[in-house]
Amino acid sequence: MSTAETRSGGGPAAPPRPHRPPARRTVASGFLFGCGIAAAMIDLFIFHLGLQWHHFYDLSTTQVALTADGFSHAFAWFIAVWGLFLLADVRRRGHVAWPRWTAAVITGVGFFQLFDGVVNHKILGIHQVRYGVDLLPYDVAWIGSAIVLLLIGLAMLWRTRPAASSR
Repeated sequence: MSTAETRSGGGPAAPPRPHRPPARRTVASGFLFGCGIAAAMIDLFIFHLGLQWHHFYDLSTTQVALTADGFSHAFAWFIAVWGLFLLADVRRRGHVAWPRWTAAVITGVGFFQLFDGVVNHKILGIHQVRYGVDLLPYDVAWIGSAIVLLLIGLAMLWRTRPAASSR
């Protein structure tokens, strides 16, 4: 009896699954990493901490705003690290399609920025890009750059999609 049969209770070992390119995991990894990096590095480090233009939740006291920033920061890094764990799994299974992963990262950055600009800034109103100024130029820059990044990322994903035979 083989070792695999002994470990599984005596039955025959399951046949190995055919190797399929991990295209979906590559995209999921890059997308999560992009969202996490946009939230943690771009939004939190630059706009919350560096420029101090806003906090994640600006509808209460400074203490509440800073606490909200802390939770937001932790969640952003959780998302980024989750994306890296998926990337490690893709690498363990085989080759990483780096151009596709990069496209997914750019898509994730654009998606997060668009979500933040539309949902958090405009719909929920929990914070704005900046206070005490005319918001229109800031909104156009924030949401406009998000749309540009999202479109670039999606175009790159389209160009780097796997051939039909390997899907």
